[in-house]
Amino acid sequence: MQNVNLDELDLQILDILIKDCRTPYLEIARMCHVSGGTIHVRMKKMEDLGIIKGTRILLNLPKLGYDVCCYVGIYVDKTSSFSAVFDELSKIKEVVELHLITGNYSVFAKVICKSIADLQDILMNKVNTIAGIERTDTFISLSQPIDRNIQL
Repeated sequence: MQNVNLDELDLQILDILIKDCRTPYLEIARMCHVSGGTIHVRMKKMEDLGIIKGTRILLNLPKLGYDVCCYVGIYVDKTSSFSAVFDELSKIKEVVELHLITGNYSVFAKVICKSIADLQDILMNKVNTIAGIERTDTFISLSQPIDRNIQL
């Protein structure tokens, strides 16, 4: 992967958007002391380079009834199974992140669900039935004291 050179204005724009991705371009322009057109051009450049991949809404999941967040360490039986395992895990809506990792596990998945009973069902009837998964270890998150984007 190639590193991209960003100048101070690009970094300033990203810093503003990291804090609030809904900040209007004209407000960003005012804060950066440049024209709105300059912000549009810079944003388009960063999108074309793949630096900005979109925007997201942050949900308060417990208010929506999703009270359980956990991480599942997954042992995949062999390298040739990875693609099929990834495809099957992507079909489980409660799997919200999937990471190929180093260390004891092959894959680490973040799972969000409504209850421990739901978690049990997901693990027993969805995750652990996938061909190529040898076994799993589950870690339930008790709290999330830090939740932030990287600061540039």
